[in-house]
Amino acid sequence: MPKITFNFEEKDKSPITVDMEVGEMILDVALDNDVNLHHNCGAVCACSTCHIYVEQGGDSLKEMTDKEEDFVDRARNPKFNSRLACQCTLEEDTDLVVTIPDQSLIIGH
Repeated sequence: MPKITFNFEEKDKSPITVDMEVGEMILDVALDNDVNLHHNCGAVCACSTCHIYVEQGGDSLKEMTDKEEDFVDRARNPKFNSRLACQCTLEEDTDLVVTIPDQSLIIGH
């Protein structure tokens, strides 16, 4: 079973590694495992609050759409490996490593 490791920019948080199944979305896995990741639009690709950095395994995720790219561009400090967790569905049996930006700077839920 593939695993996902959540790293955090917030210094007081330790990495968390959990199981993930092919077909699951990163946002759902985070929320199911009490990982704080804002998602103001309700996971419909209409904001950038679930912005993450995919450090490893990005090729095993559903390809980024133009709409997602538009919202990633609006995120705070976007990088070449930025994605929206609500749009990242695992398509192959591969482990992932993601970094979650500092959530204390985001207003939302």
